[in-house]
Amino acid sequence: MFLFISANIFGWKILTGNLSTAKVFDLFYLSDPYAVIQIFATGSIIGVDVLVGALTILLFYSIIGGRAFCSYVCPLNIVTDLAFFVRKLVMKRSDKQISLNKKTRYYILALSLLVSIISGVAAFEFISPISILHRGLIFGIGTGWLVVFFVFLIDLLILERAWCGYLCPLGAFYSLIGRYNLIKIKHKVENCTNCMKCFDYCPEKQVLKIVTKKSGQIKSGACTTCGRCVDVCDDNALKYSINNYKKNK
Repeated sequence: MFLFISANIFGWKILTGNLSTAKVFDLFYLSDPYAVIQIFATGSIIGVDVLVGALTILLFYSIIGGRAFCSYVCPLNIVTDLAFFVRKLVMKRSDKQISLNKKTRYYILALSLLVSIISGVAAFEFISPISILHRGLIFGIGTGWLVVFFVFLIDLLILERAWCGYLCPLGAFYSLIGRYNLIKIKHKVENCTNCMKCFDYCPEKQVLKIVTKKSGQIKSGACTTCGRCVDVCDDNALKYSINNYKKNK
């Protein structure tokens, strides 16, 4: 984010553009593959440089990063984390919240591509709070803050981690392509004391079903490899590891 802002303020050419398409050292492009797929669905012609940039990002996250975009790149984390901490302060665990299916984001992903085909407009990019916030932080946000504030409200008032865990099609996209990525979280059941701290901070609690049951790696593509579970585990039962590409024993 600092490099994007610096490009606008100081004219640095390290990273210019935005999360949809950025130019590195004014030499080559890096593009959001999900955005490129939407644009392709509209029937538009896409430049070779942009396609190569999208393929580069696609390969990086599918082979190495997995869903790391959601943890380390997405600017909306500022908003969703704030909503999460405020929610923990003002709401009790017993407070009722609506229930959503984790597959909802995959339906939204499919719908965004269908709408792009029908309308001729990159559907999610047109309303994406991620893109709106990112452009806003670089160039000024204007009325786009209303979309970002809406995400804050649904996370705060309706459902914990609603956007990242249930609604975001970009997160769903990276979950699909990053299922077999190189970096995984590994659980060692012998060290686990069932303190459940990891469940309190994990944005995708369902991926931790292995905890308390057995040793092995968290294979789910929904894992953001954010490392929050590793940080809060006082028993050294969770750590980063290299994917062994075998089923958990």
